[in-house]
Amino acid sequence: MADLERAERLQIMLSAEELGALENFRFKNRMPSRAAAVRELLRRGLAGEGFLQAESGRKSQDFGVLDQPE
Repeated sequence: MADLERAERLQIMLSAEELGALENFRFKNRMPSRAAAVRELLRRGLAGEGFLQAESGRKSQDFGVLDQPE
């Protein structure tokens, strides 16, 4: 794994609550960094089933990590 090349950078913006959830996951699972925690969550999400495809016309702001109040 030390030879793994990561040539792409991904920048995301999180709310304070989303960052808190990420940090909680990271520390609970003893992840060495935020990046490692995000990669693990992406791996789990991509392996999961039952997620819906985004509808046409949806904006980035329509997607959050935590449930949004109605």
